[in-house]
Amino acid sequence: MNIIEYENYHETKSHVEPSFPYNTYLCSIPLDFTQVPTHWHDEFELILIKKGRGIIYVDLLPHPVSAGNIILIRPGQLHSISQLEQYTMEYENIIFQIQMLIPKHIDLCSQNYILPFSQNKYDTPTVIDSSFSYHQDLSNCIDSIDSLCSFKPPAYQLAVKGYLFQFFYILFTNNQGEFTLRKAKKSFDTLKQILKYIEINYSQHITIKTMADISNFSESYFMKYFKKHMGMSFTQYLNNYRLTMASRLLVTSTNSIIEIASITGFENLSYFNRLFKKKYNVIPREYRKLHQ
Repeated sequence: MNIIEYENYHETKSHVEPSFPYNTYLCSIPLDFTQVPTHWHDEFELILIKKGRGIIYVDLLPHPVSAGNIILIRPGQLHSISQLEQYTMEYENIIFQIQMLIPKHIDLCSQNYILPFSQNKYDTPTVIDSSFSYHQDLSNCIDSIDSLCSFKPPAYQLAVKGYLFQFFYILFTNNQGEFTLRKAKKSFDTLKQILKYIEINYSQHITIKTMADISNFSESYFMKYFKKHMGMSFTQYLNNYRLTMASRLLVTSTNSIIEIASITGFENLSYFNRLFKKKYNVIPREYRKLHQ
């Protein structure tokens, strides 16, 4: 289960067909999950906060968000979602491939706007709230797309694309003075490689030596590098990631506790139970009962 599958795990019905690379679904923190671990993907992501408050990290920088906020996450950007104190947060997650807006033969629109924007070459707002004059116009685009994807009238895909172009048009026309080419920023390529490896292999036995080899670091430098960027040790992050996945399986599957522990990479059941209770304040069996 990768991160996108994890976020969408409680949804049994896709809103669009696989041949049209646009999908949207609703999530709730902490009802569906307490957090979405740091990850990245090649798709463009829009997040619209429906209710409540939370924190969204983009390229490791925290952004407190609240109802009405629109968050722009470009392909390849590191991001995560966390609960803020005791607040709940409901949000709409929109994920689409930027290639759906780019023709086979690159045109002026792609070359001057869509591609540079998706490649993070422009300085643009990450969080757009009601203080932005064009916030409502962007919200209207999202609402129109949601309506189209719900009712699916004939040729609705054309209209969805049209509203996505309109969305980017609004961004560019309202930020002409600010949409300058950004200066080169710190590369997260190595960190992204590490996190992607965890996402794919968290169910397997992973050692510091394995990760150091993948990163071309010594073991001691790898541990320092990871803690510097992620604010916790590699072992802490890996266990937290595994526990997050385990919490979802407890709610969405009929696997036994011992099976879930094994599936999520814990070789010792008592160790799994101890870590789980430390994170969620209840043992796995109680967690499953509470959420059912």
